[in-house]
Amino acid sequence: MEPSPEQSPHHAYPDHWEADVVLRDGGTARIRPITTDDAERLVSFYEQVSDESKYYRFFAPYPRLSDRDVHRFTHHDYVDRVGLAVTIGGEFIGTVRYDRINDQGRPASAPADEAEVAFLVQDAHQGRGVASALLEHIAAVARERGIRRFAAEVLPANNKMIKVFRDAGYTQQRSFEDGSVHLTLDLEPTEKSLAVQRGREQRAEARSVQRLLAPGSVAVIGTGRTPGGVGRTVLRNLLAAGFTGRTYAVNRAFDEGLATLDGVPAHRSLGEIDEQVDLAVIAVPAHRVPEAVADCGEHGVQGLVVLSAGYAERGSAGRELQRELVRQARSYGMRIIGPNAFGIINTAESVRLNASLAPESPARGRIGLFTQSGAIGIALLSGLHRRGAGLSSFISAGNRADVSGNDFLQYSFEDQDTDVALLYLESLGNPRKFTRLARRTAAVKPVVVVKGARHSGTNPPGHAVPVSRIPDATVSALMRQAGVIRVDTVTEMVDAGLLLAGQPLPAGPRVAILGNSESLGLLTYDACLAEGLRPRPPRDLTTAASPQDFRDALAEALADGTCDAVIVTAIPWVGENGEAETGDGEVLAAALRGAAAGGPAKPVAVVHVEIGGLAEALAAASSTAAPRTRPTTLAAQPSGPPAASTPPATTETATEETEEGTEPPARPGRIPAYPAAERAVRALAEAVKYAQWRRQAATPGKVPEFLDETTDGPGAAALIDTLLGATPDPRGRPLTHDEARELLGRYGIPVRPTLPAPDPDAAVAAAARLGYPVALKTTAPHLRHRADLGGVRLDLADEDALRRAYGEFTELLGKPAELLPVVQSMAPRGVDTVVRASIDAAAGAILSFGLAGAPSELLGDTAHRLVPATDRDAAELIRSIKAAPVLFGWRGSAPVDTPALEELLLRLSRLVDDHPEVVSVALEPVVVAPQGLTVLGASVRLAPPPPRGDLGPRRLPNY
Repeated sequence: MEPSPEQSPHHAYPDHWEADVVLRDGGTARIRPITTDDAERLVSFYEQVSDESKYYRFFAPYPRLSDRDVHRFTHHDYVDRVGLAVTIGGEFIGTVRYDRINDQGRPASAPADEAEVAFLVQDAHQGRGVASALLEHIAAVARERGIRRFAAEVLPANNKMIKVFRDAGYTQQRSFEDGSVHLTLDLEPTEKSLAVQRGREQRAEARSVQRLLAPGSVAVIGTGRTPGGVGRTVLRNLLAAGFTGRTYAVNRAFDEGLATLDGVPAHRSLGEIDEQVDLAVIAVPAHRVPEAVADCGEHGVQGLVVLSAGYAERGSAGRELQRELVRQARSYGMRIIGPNAFGIINTAESVRLNASLAPESPARGRIGLFTQSGAIGIALLSGLHRRGAGLSSFISAGNRADVSGNDFLQYSFEDQDTDVALLYLESLGNPRKFTRLARRTAAVKPVVVVKGARHSGTNPPGHAVPVSRIPDATVSALMRQAGVIRVDTVTEMVDAGLLLAGQPLPAGPRVAILGNSESLGLLTYDACLAEGLRPRPPRDLTTAASPQDFRDALAEALADGTCDAVIVTAIPWVGENGEAETGDGEVLAAALRGAAAGGPAKPVAVVHVEIGGLAEALAAASSTAAPRTRPTTLAAQPSGPPAASTPPATTETATEETEEGTEPPARPGRIPAYPAAERAVRALAEAVKYAQWRRQAATPGKVPEFLDETTDGPGAAALIDTLLGATPDPRGRPLTHDEARELLGRYGIPVRPTLPAPDPDAAVAAAARLGYPVALKTTAPHLRHRADLGGVRLDLADEDALRRAYGEFTELLGKPAELLPVVQSMAPRGVDTVVRASIDAAAGAILSFGLAGAPSELLGDTAHRLVPATDRDAAELIRSIKAAPVLFGWRGSAPVDTPALEELLLRLSRLVDDHPEVVSVALEPVVVAPQGLTVLGASVRLAPPPPRGDLGPRRLPNY
């Protein structure tokens, strides 16, 4: 909404303050600055506020606003006086304003850094988190305008408002003066305020998805009058699934006399329905969707599933239609799945919702599934059904213009019916937030992801989100750091999901292999070695083995303390006539389930070759139908996730007698069966790596305290301000060698000095200053760090050697003006490494490490971690590259000083985290010796910092 001409011209309307937010109950609202055009809205809003709320706001009876009040509350300069409103359907439901004041409480301008703040929320919307959302946004606005503290006067009886301030997490002071409570809030974000903000975000976004998946009533808008068509198909699927709520068919083309369709009430519009509808499934042509959305919004619908196509997947015009669809829905407080969606499913017995185009609702299970592709969704549903697996929930988001994979993670974290979250993603709208949410969710349940469109460098049609330029290998490394199980194909995702949903997590990589085929056992053994597992020699039960033999062998393997998991291989029995007998699958399955149920809780997987009925019989176990015990809210979480060796118990096992205060171990449930050894082993290997991550995440790493004592943050900030200047170039600027040395030195990162050598005499003078022996190097971009091309000469012990090397330099490689040679004193011998840090606008700051030269540049052997890095991240970073053995004494060489390397990584991480203006740093080479290290080269680039949406107030993305 633009301001009217009478708005102060020297303070333009701050449209970047506009934001869509999710409220506590899962509904949405819009926050925006108040303008002079809002006079009527303000008066109407105030008339709907109770006398008690008015009294709390003005400390006296105040039945109506005077013209002067209306003018004051709608005219702002957006600097010293700011007002924000929360709107739904274009009407105010809450307001907040601040006025800058001086030490005496009088109106003031900058440099005064305190403001008086006051809120007012309609009574009908109190308790929805409106004031909390307003406080987050007005605090961000105030910080932007140089205000550091809020002051508020609150009547002692106004407990709701006092609680809003108290629970915000800011540092505050309270006093009682003249019959009111005087509150002062320091607006600098704290760990507590950020945790409060993210906790509210999690609960609100989870609730918004829960409202979509568990509606009390559903209307299908666009239901055809004849069988067939999208709308009629969805209605049929809703009824076939046994939806427990009320169902309505809506089509404006229905005859007036039509009362029912397929046994449900038929209406021409939502206005004809006697109750408020919770969920609307829209299946009309795109040009009719705005009319349907308006009808839903005006009649209180809570959420939409838009199956209609013709949006961003059709190009720029469709993308604008998609944006308008989202704006329209959010203006009414509704969230959207879609457009171009396949639908949603919830198998909970209390809901039984199939509002999708899937003809058959999946069985009830413990897997939650989110996909951005309808075709992939169909394939996954079919694959899981064939494998006998059930789902707890399913969302196919289509163009995912609103509800995204991040929202699904928020929901999955709290959903007690979901043990494993599977996500097929083609784009990441907010990678920084995704990794944060995935890390928290993975601490309590596995998150398995397939990322499509990995190498195209563009988003699929319909996905109007920013494109991240970071390589896919980096994305994969960052997901691993967050505990995400990243797999390459949807088949691997199903394989891993089945194992994780039905079996306990392994305590380690030791695998026992047993079966009735020596060849299949050897294939499994080889596959385990290839995946980094530690298999024991396969135990061959011979082809004469009976189901009882399998049971005894499995029970023995599970009881063995030297094994952490078991893979059973089985081929059909051969009868006396030489034909395979495939009808004993159910008998073998019963034997394996019996052994697994009676032994210690270890994962079991089966590899079989054409044994009829085995996979289905193994999947028939029901122990995973009951939810696993786990905290239901973030506040109830323990300090760390449970160890992988003691996963959460199911409700079934929780009924067993246990000591008070202890949790019985989880029992194996559905035993997954695989048609190939490689698939079973790969799924088990992913479970082993995830279990290890869970154990490590229980005691997270720390940033060493010595960094606080040996870094000069204020000095670095002042230097950066000086280097960028008063009006920095948005493109940024590279630092000179000396500037980079000075900045890095503020964080305890010394860079060995270099001196220019434009001619032989200058080179000799430089060497005399630095001391022999020296190195002569070219800094020309095409020869930099290229010792193989003769661009570096080392160990020049005296003047004669230096002059000789200089002559060879210029004779072979070119003139000094082209080579830009420099002289540098020699460093102790060691391993050449490269350390980098960069900022991706979407993913955030990334720390990278590798060996210099061919390993990192040619082979891509580079490891990555998100900033800020902990001591554990730094240690893992240098050990996770394939060439890491070179650092630890490979082939009898001396191990290098890895603690010094870890400290360097931590210092660089701290620099980039403290100063987002440092957008890229490359330390190359870093020579790591047996004692200490030397940074020989450094390049640094500064730029105005990119926005950090994850640190600002809660808001929904607008793509």
